[in-house]
Amino acid sequence: MSTDAQPDRLLTIVTLSLALGRRHLADYGSYKSRKDFTQHQLMACLILRTYLKTTYRGVIEFLAVSSELREAIGLDKLPNYSTLKKFADRPGVMDAMHGMLATLAQAVASADPEAYLDAAMDATGLETSGASAHFVSRAGKTRKKFVKVSVLILCTSLVPASMVLGWGPGNDKTQAGELIDRASAAVRPDLLYADAGYDAEWVHERCVDWGVMSVIKPARHKKDGSLGGLYRSQMTEANLKKLGYGRRWLAETFMSGMKRTMGSTLNATSERGQMMDAAMKVLAYAIRR
Repeated sequence: MSTDAQPDRLLTIVTLSLALGRRHLADYGSYKSRKDFTQHQLMACLILRTYLKTTYRGVIEFLAVSSELREAIGLDKLPNYSTLKKFADRPGVMDAMHGMLATLAQAVASADPEAYLDAAMDATGLETSGASAHFVSRAGKTRKKFVKVSVLILCTSLVPASMVLGWGPGNDKTQAGELIDRASAAVRPDLLYADAGYDAEWVHERCVDWGVMSVIKPARHKKDGSLGGLYRSQMTEANLKKLGYGRRWLAETFMSGMKRTMGSTLNATSERGQMMDAAMKVLAYAIRR
């Protein structure tokens, strides 16, 4: 369990989790529900579990010895660990997490509507087993499968506006369209930075439709080094520098911080559970910010 568990920070995390949960989850999942716990309370417990890097049992045990956190979540009694697991498996929970991220980004963007807003997108992998990618490589084995997480973050706050999950390895562009579409429903930055993994004329065109200037380092494929496409041809070294392309690294800063704080390995064993755990890491770290 994480040692970075300051009471004030934990109270802030669960309070914000509850507020966001109320925006995107009904009080109860069914009219037949026993109504012991609201979906907002269960979501707050899941986010706390992710932040503490513990199990379903572990977070219940943690809450059992913290009356302050129980009171903040509004728990008159504690749910069983299986209740949390069943809630996490509900189909609508993933949609709610996407909505919660969008709400966070909207709040950041609206805090100062006149402020310049730039964004960056990138992808990373989260391991599905305890063996690190480095260990697998040193052992002469192949890293067969991992959960690929793509995020589009607001540079100043490092808060994600959208995330997309899938199986890796794979080309970053396969998740770019959905990533941009999800973000466009929440915010509209002035600039969007991305590395050469996202280089494609259609990605630039998608950003134009969004009303955003895209700044993407081109991958040169022609022998003479020339660039094709109306928008790709404008991505010269001089223009990249002028447009502040170095801020692209802020997306990697988010990824690095998320892995250090939330861990880079997924605890779940099922594919569905691994996707849920990955999404929870993104959301919990965003709320922590």
